[in-house]
Amino acid sequence: MDLFEYQARDLFEAHNIPVLAGAVATTADEAEQAAASMGGKVVVKAQVKVGGRGKAGGVKLAEDAADAKVKASAILGMDIKGHTVHKVMIAQAAPIAEEYYMAILLDRANRNFLVMASVAGGMEIEEVAHTSPEKLARVGIDPNVGISNEQALEIVKAGQFPADIAQSVADVLLKLWSAFVAEDATLMEINPLVKTVDGRIIALDGKVTLDDNAEFRHPSHEALVDHAAANPLEAAAKEKNLNYVKLDGEVGIIGNGAGLVMSTLDVVAYAGEKYGVKPANFLDIGGGASAEVMANGLSIILGDPDVRSVFVNVFGGITACDAVANGIVQALEILGDKATKPIVVRLDGNNVLEGRRILNEAAHPLVQQLDTMDGAAAKAAELAAK
Repeated sequence: MDLFEYQARDLFEAHNIPVLAGAVATTADEAEQAAASMGGKVVVKAQVKVGGRGKAGGVKLAEDAADAKVKASAILGMDIKGHTVHKVMIAQAAPIAEEYYMAILLDRANRNFLVMASVAGGMEIEEVAHTSPEKLARVGIDPNVGISNEQALEIVKAGQFPADIAQSVADVLLKLWSAFVAEDATLMEINPLVKTVDGRIIALDGKVTLDDNAEFRHPSHEALVDHAAANPLEAAAKEKNLNYVKLDGEVGIIGNGAGLVMSTLDVVAYAGEKYGVKPANFLDIGGGASAEVMANGLSIILGDPDVRSVFVNVFGGITACDAVANGIVQALEILGDKATKPIVVRLDGNNVLEGRRILNEAAHPLVQQLDTMDGAAAKAAELAAK
C-alpha cells in the first residue's frame, strides 16, 4: 500500500524522524485555516500517489494564509498524470540550505534490504545514479542484523555528506530503519532530506510503501487505506479474502495459484490477439476451491461489466479436480440468474477424470470444458469476441 505524503509525514513523526508542521485539507478554506495556524508562509502540495507534482503545478509556495487559500483552490481538482487532486498538504515552509536523499527499500534480487543515501537530493535518484554515481551510496542490509550507528556513519560518509552533519544524518537513518522495521515497509524514502539555514536536518518529503502481507500485524494501517480511490471490484474481492487485480480486458480469469494464473494471463493475451480481446483480471483462489470460494470468485468477475467470458483454469493438487468441479456446480447454483456469461473450464491434475465427469453430468448451459490450457484460452477469447 502506497501512502500519501501527509500520511508518510505523520508516520515519520510517530517514529521521531524530524519533520515540519503539516496538515491535510480537502477545501480551500481548510487550507487557509491550516496555514494560519502555522504562521502563514507554507507550501501547498497536491496529494496524489504519483511523481512529478511540482512540474505539473501541484506544489506552490504561499506567502500567507490568504495566499494558501488561493493556491489550494488552484490545485484542488487538478489532474496530475491521470490522478485527480482531492486533498492538499499544507506544510510549514523551511529555510533550506541544502537538499539530500535517503531511502530504505526491499531488494528482492539480493533477498535483503538496501539503503541508498546521497548528498545530491531534490531530484530523481535515477538521474543522480546516472550523472553522479560517486555521490550515491548503495549498501545492503542484513535484516537479521540491522543498522548499527557505526554502519550508519559509514553509509553517510559513502554518500558524501558533510562531516559536520554526519551524526545528525546517521541519526535520521537509524530512526528511518526503526520505522521501516516497525511498520513492515517495503519502501521508505526521504527526498529531500534537508539541512536548514540554522543547521537542522529535516525530512521534507516522504514516500512510503507498506507490505500488505503484514497487515494482520497492523490493524491501524486500515485507517491509511484510500477507499475513495479503490476499485470497487478489488475492494469487494479483498473483503472476501480473494487475490484479485482488475485489468483492462474482456476475458475473466480464475485460477488456483499465482504462477498458474500468471501463465493463464499470458496464454489468454496471446489467444486474444486474434480476436482483439485481453485478460480482464488476475484472480487467484489459492489452494482451496470450495463452492463458497468459487462463488465469490465468479460473482466478482461476473460483476465486472467489461467481462464477456470467463476462463476457469485449475490444476488439481492438494485440492482435487472433483472438489473443484463440485465447487463450480454449486457456485453456479448459488449465483443463479446472476451467472449470465459463458464459462470455459480446463481441469487437469489430481482426479481430473472425475472432475470432468461431474461437470459433464451437470451440463450447465454456460459451461464448456476443454482439455488443454491453450485450447481453453482460445475458446474463452472467441466467446468474448462474440
